[in-house]
Amino acid sequence: MVALRRLIFAALSLCMLSGCMLMSGEATSVDMQVGSGNLLTTFVSAEGSSERELPVGPPETVVHVIAITTIESGDLTVAFMQPDGAVAFAVEARPDSQVTRSGSVRTDTSGKLHYTVSARGARNGSFQFFVQP
Repeated sequence: MVALRRLIFAALSLCMLSGCMLMSGEATSVDMQVGSGNLLTTFVSAEGSSERELPVGPPETVVHVIAITTIESGDLTVAFMQPDGAVAFAVEARPDSQVTRSGSVRTDTSGKLHYTVSARGARNGSFQFFVQP
């Protein structure tokens, strides 16, 4: 029983340290061609944070990203990361309005675009981005 408690504690601690996101009602659609495309994610509620990646195509290439966020209530931020971990740009949702930002981001050595999603008490939201060469 003690071993089970330790295992549960370790799993919860690891989740909190590494970033963990709970998103209910998540629906994601992706339409990517080599070097360009779009992603749309909608959700009913979200809490926490996670780092995600999207295969874009050519490695170590600068792509232009247009990001759009919407949310009914709570906080939602989508940040696009350079391969070295620096934030290229971020877009923060505002309740009952659409927020759009754009910027240039470099893909990693595998041709993946890295981004983080952070939410706190987020309800009925979405994030969408378009990737162009």
